[in-house]
Amino acid sequence: MRLAYTISEKPGHTDRTLAALAEALTDQGVVLAGVVQTNSERCDHHLCDMDVRVLPAGPVYRISQSLGKAARGCRLDPGALEQAVGAVAGTLDGAEVMIVNKFGKHEADGRGFRPLIAEALARDIPVVLGVSKLSLAAFLDFAGGAAEFVEPSPVALLTWVKTSRTDAESACA
Repeated sequence: MRLAYTISEKPGHTDRTLAALAEALTDQGVVLAGVVQTNSERCDHHLCDMDVRVLPAGPVYRISQSLGKAARGCRLDPGALEQAVGAVAGTLDGAEVMIVNKFGKHEADGRGFRPLIAEALARDIPVVLGVSKLSLAAFLDFAGGAAEFVEPSPVALLTWVKTSRTDAESACA
């Protein structure tokens, strides 16, 4: 099982890092599955809009809901997240690497991208994930000791992907 995860304390850093990784891998001709997230500031609210782009080239889904300025609950739109999951499911055939922006609360609860992450791993597709700090314990339990932490940098993650793919090719020879 080839599973890497990264965490950053800086808001938005993991999203930008995984998007840069996806761009670098696409430029190298690697076939991707998964999603990367873009956060867009809003002039009328202190919270950003969250969009995920299905790799390699879309579509884009807005996964955040505008709940109003006084809202304190989770802003994730579970219906939009499940639409993105469905779109990614159709891209696993032929994928060489899967990137998922976050193993968050939905994945910790067994929903969201969790089944697709497991399917990709079962197909021997290397998986790179951002993990939310709040869901780290659930992620580590899910991974069963098989996940490797990689520093939140596109270069470090790209090196992990290259090594992971080379190791897989050597095992098949």
